[in-house]
Amino acid sequence: MSSVAFPVPAAGRGWKPALAALALLWAALALAGHATLASMVEIWLRSETFAHAMVVPFVALWLAWRQRAQIAALTPRAAPALLPLLAAALLAWLLGVLAVANSVAQLALVTALVLAVPLVLGLHVARRLLFPLGFLFFMVPLGEFMMPQLMAWTADFTVWALHLTGIPVMRDGLQFVIPSGSWSVEAACSGLRYLIASFMVGVLFAYLNYRSPLRRAMFVAASLVVPILANWVRAYIIVMLGHLSGNAIATGADHLVYGWVFFGFVIMVLFAVGMRWSESAAVAGPAGAGEAPTAAPAAQRTIWLAALAAAALALAGQGWLAHLRATAQQGGAPQLQALLAPAAGWQPAPQPLTGWRHGFVNAAAQFEAGYVRGAQQAGVVVAYYARQDQDSKLVSSLHRLASVSRDGPRWIAGATERREVVLDGQTVPVRSNELRAVFTPGSPPTEEIIVWQLYWVNGELTSSDLRAKALGVWSLLLGRGDDAAAILVYAPRLPSGDAQATLRDFTHDHLGKLLQRLQQVREARQKSANNDNRAY
Repeated sequence: MSSVAFPVPAAGRGWKPALAALALLWAALALAGHATLASMVEIWLRSETFAHAMVVPFVALWLAWRQRAQIAALTPRAAPALLPLLAAALLAWLLGVLAVANSVAQLALVTALVLAVPLVLGLHVARRLLFPLGFLFFMVPLGEFMMPQLMAWTADFTVWALHLTGIPVMRDGLQFVIPSGSWSVEAACSGLRYLIASFMVGVLFAYLNYRSPLRRAMFVAASLVVPILANWVRAYIIVMLGHLSGNAIATGADHLVYGWVFFGFVIMVLFAVGMRWSESAAVAGPAGAGEAPTAAPAAQRTIWLAALAAAALALAGQGWLAHLRATAQQGGAPQLQALLAPAAGWQPAPQPLTGWRHGFVNAAAQFEAGYVRGAQQAGVVVAYYARQDQDSKLVSSLHRLASVSRDGPRWIAGATERREVVLDGQTVPVRSNELRAVFTPGSPPTEEIIVWQLYWVNGELTSSDLRAKALGVWSLLLGRGDDAAAILVYAPRLPSGDAQATLRDFTHDHLGKLLQRLQQVREARQKSANNDNRAY
């Protein structure tokens, strides 16, 4: 057997200075976005769902290395026309950081790193590296937004399969009870980690083993569908193992081990079947007749100008970001004592109205109070956020309408409704949620409340998470800081009254005064910041 060595073009075609310019640009992007890159690595290290992302840069590098002979036969030519596109990616990154939206910032920064290649080396080089560059996007830890739906589907299938098996089931949300015990679909049961890992490996497998776009698309689709179906079957099998063994096996941590073993077997079968239709890989050689390397020397000056201009954009963006964040960090802690005095006819409640506790975490300050007027009962919670960062921010996936307590009841949220409240002639949108307290799965509710939720962002009101993020970013860009608050107004369902009517009355009497007080809290923080600056 003999090996074929592909000829590598002689040195002097401009690759060394072009690669040096690309390395400079990548270094500038990494320096500007070091905190964003660190946040990605931190997620890889702590989350099993995204642990696979640690190998993505090395796989992409290996994929590019496989094409080194083809790439070396080309001549790098900068594409300065891509500068506006890279600038847009950097702007999206900056806005993502200001909004404390990790996924947006991470996706935008990886996009900028990928765009650096065609910008400096040229579109003809990037076309050869299209798959390795696209594979880098698997570094971004995306997908957790699918978890609630995946959990619901898993619970639906498991309950359906149990009924089909003849086992009686009583379901309450993601929890269900069978004669041998109670089960619940947790985050680890969603199958998200299986789905994401299967998708990444499936894309790589399809690229390496097929040349037909149709075969590649079909295998990638299978790598998405199979793990979802397999996770449903896995959940059903685990419940059945626990049921048939009297909960001696497949309970506790060991059911995760069984799950991984089952998933590994399914994926092995998927790849074994996929290999049956494998196509011979294309031979990686020098550039073909369809894309002959240009004979002209590389325009090194253009390459360096493009790299330096992009690096300057990245570093300027980092400087602007540092200035805006420093402005937002000024000011003292918000003071919310006695934030809201009762309006005429209302009195402070002598004791807590309900056992409900909100789940808005890591606020800079909080205020909670209950009020009564005759048979009407209503309360308000204000979670104030200032100097926001990844751990303490207004809109977060960590926030819940009800805190999770091992000792207290489990609160189940009903459907969310959009309502409008008229305040001083203006319409204020709110989100209305019904919460039921249940002590054990299957037991009747012991308490019900209605909660109205809205956001206050530097004087603006909204009930939309997305608009709250946008208002916060706009406020930061205008140099007004990032003060914001989540406002929760609630009323228990009582036999003697209408909770929705109570909320309308209470909001009409108190919301205007509450907004004035929040504005005063913000102004007091700004005043303390100005005093600190003058003292300095």
